[in-house]
Amino acid sequence: MLRYILRRLATAIPTLFAVITLSFFMMRIAPGGPFDQERALDPVIRANMEAAYHLDLPLWHQYLMYLGNLVQGDLGPSFTMPEFTVAELFKSGLPVSVQLGGWALLTALILGGILGIMAALRQNGWVDLAVVSIATAGSTIPTFVVAPVFQLVFGLSLMWLPVGGWQDGAVQNMIGPVVCLMLPQLAVVARLMRGSMIEALRAHHIRTARAMGLSDWSVIGRHALRSAVLPVVSYAGPAAAALLTGSVVVETIFSVPGVGRYFVDAALNRDYTVVMGAVVVVAIFTIFFNLIVDVLYAVIDPRVRYA
Repeated sequence: MLRYILRRLATAIPTLFAVITLSFFMMRIAPGGPFDQERALDPVIRANMEAAYHLDLPLWHQYLMYLGNLVQGDLGPSFTMPEFTVAELFKSGLPVSVQLGGWALLTALILGGILGIMAALRQNGWVDLAVVSIATAGSTIPTFVVAPVFQLVFGLSLMWLPVGGWQDGAVQNMIGPVVCLMLPQLAVVARLMRGSMIEALRAHHIRTARAMGLSDWSVIGRHALRSAVLPVVSYAGPAAAALLTGSVVVETIFSVPGVGRYFVDAALNRDYTVVMGAVVVVAIFTIFFNLIVDVLYAVIDPRVRYA
């Protein structure tokens, strides 16, 4: 297992290098730039600003400079927010996004798994129908609709929760964003768990276990669940990378100071360094969580072995 993990980490380096290289050149080739505005800048001012950020150098030179700084942990300054570096923006916003995304993912996995198991055990019954209906609604109603309705009901009408804000991560400020981030993931997890559990319960070894007189708890918890949870584990890896790196919709609606809003603003404003920083962060998270998923596969399913 250790050799497999080391080999995966070694292959992650060229993968990350390829992602950074493609993103760097595709972004620079795209039309527009960080200093393009509705009112054109004075040519002298524009030239001075491009020189200050080394944008006057050949593209290959800019690329090598960026790689050199990246190896040293320097993501560069923000073009549109020059008072901050990219590292400072992520240092302040990423912990907030990770906190919200982590709670949303954990809640979705627990509740979605329980609902999926209940639906599978009561297939074609009213519980199954209710779970499928909830999952369908959760996966089809967009977040930008759920979030304002949540604010209207629980914030303005019932006045149980604040409409927005952060206040150093107070629990009442986290409930709304976490619920809105969780619902789509809960719907997917519930559907995955339901389908995989139904298939697992029909397996021959489960029928044999029932015939041998094992209790339902032993059959479901010790045998069926181990194989049924594998699709959910596969889904949890990319979902974790997406949730922990912020959601621009939820963070904007609830006025949460996460990093999700930085990503979209940087893309619209051609803030090259922030966009590249976002690419690096998302790529690292994706590689890391996919590695965790592969390791968990071997832990959960004894048939999986890594040389």
